[in-house]
Amino acid sequence: MKERRNPMAQPPDLPGTARSLPIALMRARENIMAPIRHMLADTGVTEQQWRVLRVLAETSPLDASQVAERACLLLPSLTRIARTMADKGLIDMAQDAQDRRRQLLAIAPEGQRILTDNHAQAVRIVEGFKARLGNEDYEHLLDLLATLSDLPPDP
Repeated sequence: MKERRNPMAQPPDLPGTARSLPIALMRARENIMAPIRHMLADTGVTEQQWRVLRVLAETSPLDASQVAERACLLLPSLTRIARTMADKGLIDMAQDAQDRRRQLLAIAPEGQRILTDNHAQAVRIVEGFKARLGNEDYEHLLDLLATLSDLPPDP
């Protein structure tokens, strides 16, 4: 069957999927994540667990809600992920001494080892994107994405 555009399917003021910001972000994410998924394939950690390790390597210990926000995870998902990671010895979990409702998470030596073991490959992945985009465009893209992330939600 020959492909053809349906003039009734889309209002003229709505951009096509080739210029749709949500779809463009999803396509870009898939392109960015492909080499990271390849890197993680032999580590035994998921993309979400990798993000948690990265966050906790930067600042540790952290309250679970802070980890969830920084790792772009919903708190209920992080709770499940953190239990699995603690069982694997990747992170340590403890109740906050002042507020026993708060759970504090910290990177464990095994979690740090996974980051260390994959550091060189992670740097190569970042450098590869910088080389293809150019350093200036790479940094500009990160700035634009930060601006987009900081926009207040539309009511």
